[in-house]
Amino acid sequence: MKRGTTLFLKLAITIIGIPIIALGMFGMYWLGNNPVDSNYSYILYPILIGIYASTIPFYIALYMAFRLLIYIDKNKAFSLISIKALNNIKYCAVTISILYVAIMPFVYLLADKDDAPGLIIIGMVPIFASMIITVFSAVLQRLLQEAIDIKSENDLTV
Repeated sequence: MKRGTTLFLKLAITIIGIPIIALGMFGMYWLGNNPVDSNYSYILYPILIGIYASTIPFYIALYMAFRLLIYIDKNKAFSLISIKALNNIKYCAVTISILYVAIMPFVYLLADKDDAPGLIIIGMVPIFASMIITVFSAVLQRLLQEAIDIKSENDLTV
C-alpha cells in the first residue's frame, strides 16, 4: 500500500479528533454554565457528564486506528497486534454505545420537558453509529484472523 493513502487516513483521524476537543473544551463547558433554561440544568448535567465520559473511549479508538495505520505502513498489517488494535476499537465502540444508552433517559426527560421529540432521534445517532463501528471492526478482526491463519499455514508449506 502506498504511504500517501495511510498519510491521508492519519490526517483524517487527526481532523476527526480536533473538533471533539474543541467542543469538549469550549462548547460543552459553555453549555454547562449557560443552560437555555435553568429549570433543565438537573437534566442537562448528567447528559454532559455522559458525553464527556464518552470522549475517553472515543480517543482510545482513534489512537488505536492511528496505530493500525502505522502497522500497515510497517508491513505488519497481518499480525496479532493489528487484531488486538481492532479488538480495542470494538470494545471502545461498545463502551460508547453503553454510555449513550445510559444517558438516553435523561435525553427523553429533556425532550419531554422541552417538547422536542426530534431530540430523542438525535440522541440515538451515536448509539447506532458506534454499533455499526462495533460490527465492522468485529468483521475486520475475524477476516484478519483468518488471513493470518492462512498466511501461517502457507508459510509452513514447503
